[in-house]
Amino acid sequence: MIGKESTAGRATKFTFLGLWLVFTVFPLYWITITSLKAPGDIFAFPIAYWPEHFSLENYSGLFGKADFGVYLTNSLIVAFVAGAVATAISMLSAYVLARFEFRTKSALLMAALVTQMIPTFIALGPLYLLMTDLNLVDNRLGLILVYVAVCIPFCTVMLRGFFENIPDALEEAAMIDGLSRFGALFRVLLPVMRPGIVAAFIFNFVNCWNELFLSVTLMNSDSNKTVPTALNGFISSFNIDWGSMSAAAVLTILPTMLLFAFASRHIVQGLTAGAVKG
Repeated sequence: MIGKESTAGRATKFTFLGLWLVFTVFPLYWITITSLKAPGDIFAFPIAYWPEHFSLENYSGLFGKADFGVYLTNSLIVAFVAGAVATAISMLSAYVLARFEFRTKSALLMAALVTQMIPTFIALGPLYLLMTDLNLVDNRLGLILVYVAVCIPFCTVMLRGFFENIPDALEEAAMIDGLSRFGALFRVLLPVMRPGIVAAFIFNFVNCWNELFLSVTLMNSDSNKTVPTALNGFISSFNIDWGSMSAAAVLTILPTMLLFAFASRHIVQGLTAGAVKG
């Protein structure tokens, strides 16, 4: 009886997982297939789940008419620089919060968490006025600075968990051997924290890569727009260019998928290390 229940339980589990896999993967499959259809075949009836003829017309149109290469370049620059700078600043602030005791420590941690509960669009108006006064509207540097400010709070809390998992004795031993506090941080602690730093950077990169509201608000000219803004541009009042949007979506997803594929080991190690206090 137990064996039958166990078999039934496994069958139920695998059935549920199979249905969840189909539910998760099918949108990606459909976007990819749509991007490879000729524009005239996208609305053909009956629906073709596997087209007879594949076409790259949607992709060629992206780079020939919409300057999608410019949008990809802007997104890569903005996401990489903002992710790297936010990770570096968060690393230093997380070290202070993990290793030192001071009066406003709890208040700073609470403030960092509270900021994650505030919807971004609430601050769009004041932020736009501030960036206008600083002459940073429609400027990649301005968008990078905003993204850095947005990413720092949560990334700081995240990296603080990694620092707390590293024994103080490791740092103290390095300082006894003659290293300064900064020397111990950069030569001893950071190599140990590499999985956590990689996980934090990828978290920041993906957030900046996918962000839409701030980019739409602060970027006006085509030469400075990012990929999410370009995707939003395929939707007009009376029409949606499904072919171009699907091709753009595929090209938008690929960098993050490759990033996760090559760094998956560091991500798993980092998230696991940050979740369990040693």
